[in-house]
Amino acid sequence: MQSSHESDRRPSSDVAGRVLVVDDDPTVSEVVAGYLARAGFTVYRAADGPGALAIAARHRPDLVVLDLMLPGMDGLEVCRRLRAHPRPAAVVMLTARGDEDDRILGLEVGADDYVTKPFSPRELVLRVRSVLRRAASATPHNEPVLAAAGLTLDPAARRATRDGAELALTLREFDLLAYFLRHSGQVCDRERLMREVWGWDFGDLSTVTVHVRKLRAKIEKDPADPQLIKTVWGAGYRFETDARPHGSSVGPAWGDNGRA
Repeated sequence: MQSSHESDRRPSSDVAGRVLVVDDDPTVSEVVAGYLARAGFTVYRAADGPGALAIAARHRPDLVVLDLMLPGMDGLEVCRRLRAHPRPAAVVMLTARGDEDDRILGLEVGADDYVTKPFSPRELVLRVRSVLRRAASATPHNEPVLAAAGLTLDPAARRATRDGAELALTLREFDLLAYFLRHSGQVCDRERLMREVWGWDFGDLSTVTVHVRKLRAKIEKDPADPQLIKTVWGAGYRFETDARPHGSSVGPAWGDNGRA
């Protein structure tokens, strides 16, 4: 089996974008590539990490559908190297494991989204479109800089800082923080965040929970006692522009099974 393939299908108009599918299972790779090609994407395929990096360097895909478990070089390392590029491609991670630690690891190294196997190819296409749509609309030229609680976000430059230090945020983390800043003081439940930030009317709500947790780790002084992104029991999350003294609380914290 060859480790890489040229484009499976190159539509006459490349408006949908270029997607690289990286999976060592030829059946999964072929099915996913087929669905994406029928959706209008130019699709490339690779079966291992080195092949994926070579194709990404040559063709500069807009998005990479990346399996976590790859021979030789795992998907986490591939994602790290892809994200190190000055203009990195978006990444949707595929994992056969449903363990939250794997999802967190994928998001931590820069994945914009994840899908757990087994999955619906149609849903994966929707996820890919959603990530690319968010990326395409994420560079407004007229939106003012957002600033509160020591945080500054420049939507046009896609740059965020905390107390002057630049934050390394993924696409989703940036969009999530921008949404919180625009709606500070409001309680936002996970369904609203999934709809407004992810652009989905369905999906695994734990995706939101994981992203909030990772965002807290990057912007809170003490992520275990968050003062900016507060959990509101039974309702959702609220961004506090005036962080309270450490140790104060608006209510008990609750886990992923709660209705956040």
